[in-house]
Amino acid sequence: MTIFGAIGIASTGLTVHRKWLDAVSDNLTNVNNATSSDESAFRARYIVAGEMAGGGVEVRGTVLGPAEGRLVHEPTHPLADEDGYVRYPEIDMSSQMTQLIMAQRGYQASATVVDRAKETYEAALQIGRS
Repeated sequence: MTIFGAIGIASTGLTVHRKWLDAVSDNLTNVNNATSSDESAFRARYIVAGEMAGGGVEVRGTVLGPAEGRLVHEPTHPLADEDGYVRYPEIDMSSQMTQLIMAQRGYQASATVVDRAKETYEAALQIGRS
């Protein structure tokens, strides 16, 4: 693998991890987003990534969480139905926080690979100039 190949592969990791971070942050933003009981709840997004043939990773698709969500009895909520229920998304906050940390660490690792490859390339250029 050439140094440019390493940068290219690491950049695919940056892209996948950025999209993963975007999905998790969107899920966390909407975790307390209530809707009326007759509407669908916010549907969490989950990124599906896979290996690329030439090396690297890519986003293969997005899976959405359940639209049913969970009904919560909150009779004083402005969106509550006649029985006092509102619908919240089915999002596990602790799982999302774990996903956030994993995506962040993956992004950092890919960025480090790009930095190290760049440093190696610059060192090779310096050797050639000597």
